[in-house]
Amino acid sequence: MATNGRMYRLNHCLYLCQYHLVWTPRFRGRVMASPYIKLELKRIFKLICRWKGFTVRAWHIGDEHIHLYLTIPPKHSVSFAVAVLKGKSSAWIKKKNKKIPKGSFWARGYFVSTIGINEYALKKYIEHQQHQQVEPPQLPLSSQKQA
Repeated sequence: MATNGRMYRLNHCLYLCQYHLVWTPRFRGRVMASPYIKLELKRIFKLICRWKGFTVRAWHIGDEHIHLYLTIPPKHSVSFAVAVLKGKSSAWIKKKNKKIPKGSFWARGYFVSTIGINEYALKKYIEHQQHQQVEPPQLPLSSQKQA
């Protein structure tokens, strides 16, 4: 896959297929708060993207969700890219960390948006996600009535 700055080239096409993807872990909460999990997920995503020919333009692995800004070749659908990224990363992260319950690590579904004119704004938004995280309020654990 050759590039001429912004455009990518395959044998018979020139393309720029960019997507903003967001998804969450199945077990909501701060499942990905550990620096080890975040580094491992970044390593896994790099390997998968290199293997499939995707280009990571920006990313943020938050405590409760993932933002990826990818260039995906036109020979792959977005749903295929998400299935590969979620499926392989789930298997690898569960193999490395035995504390994660059985089943898929990721929740069903995802958000996808094509990227056009507002590419710069989106890239800045993803890079500054860590400054936007808000601590969720703590709910009382006691179910006793207070008088």
